[in-house]
Amino acid sequence: MFSTETAEKIKCMEIRGAGRIARAAAEALKNEALGSKATITAAFIGEMERAAALLVATRPTAVSLPNAVHMVMAGLNRAKTVDEARVGIVQRADAFIHSSQHAVEKIAEFGARHIRDGDTILTHCNSEVALGCIIEAHRLGKEIEVFATEVRPRNQGLITIRTLNDAGIKTNFIVDSAVRSFISDMDLVIVGADAVTVNGAVVNKIGTSQVAHAAYEARVNVLVAAETYKFAPRTILGEEIQIEERPAGEVLPDEIARTLPHVTVRNPAFDVTPAEFIDLIITEKGAIPPQMAYLIIREYLGWDITEFN
Repeated sequence: MFSTETAEKIKCMEIRGAGRIARAAAEALKNEALGSKATITAAFIGEMERAAALLVATRPTAVSLPNAVHMVMAGLNRAKTVDEARVGIVQRADAFIHSSQHAVEKIAEFGARHIRDGDTILTHCNSEVALGCIIEAHRLGKEIEVFATEVRPRNQGLITIRTLNDAGIKTNFIVDSAVRSFISDMDLVIVGADAVTVNGAVVNKIGTSQVAHAAYEARVNVLVAAETYKFAPRTILGEEIQIEERPAGEVLPDEIARTLPHVTVRNPAFDVTPAEFIDLIITEKGAIPPQMAYLIIREYLGWDITEFN
């Protein structure tokens, strides 16, 4: 029940942002375990596995989601009793939520060091960790100015500018297509990530690759703020990250679409930014060049390659 409700909120983007999605999934699995009436271990495990599969299926591009579920479910099949299995789920969920929240704080601390007094910063979409870096720099007394994009078609930029405004940061709100007009005035680009591949490419909100390309041409550094659980282990084997395509109605109202029978609306929610357009990826373990992404997967995520078979 808890997982079904959370899955629906994630799917319809009531819960959004890779970090928030991951924490919500961990919390849902914890509540599912606490609310289970199962008395047989196999039945409890089956119940939890169905809940996990339901959650993972909601947003195929957000790697934080399967990574969070993997961490919470790890070792479940070794439990001898329902109580042991339940306690394990609860402990691992609590540990993941705590470490995730701590990661945001550490990334903000590390990211703020890369922001200079007087910088003008461009950000795209609504990234908790990217905004954390900016807000921490402001808290440290650095005079900064931010340009935030609208982020069509869901307008996540409205959340971003409210957050920046509430923090007292001077902010400019621009349409996505205006990025190139302003990029030469920027000192830095900071964005978040929904996934990071083994070769350092970054999957993020649609439009990120265009922002990074414009910044690359203008010689403006691009920083990506990403928790380690957003790195994608399965890309080691060459598996591609599925890019979610959302309903056409987000772009064109159904009543208008019905009058245009020869028009198909395409609405990919994410795009892929090549590693060569990115200068640094800032994680809670420190800042790394994108070419070192494989180290995060190997050292910190705890995936065994045999699990991919």
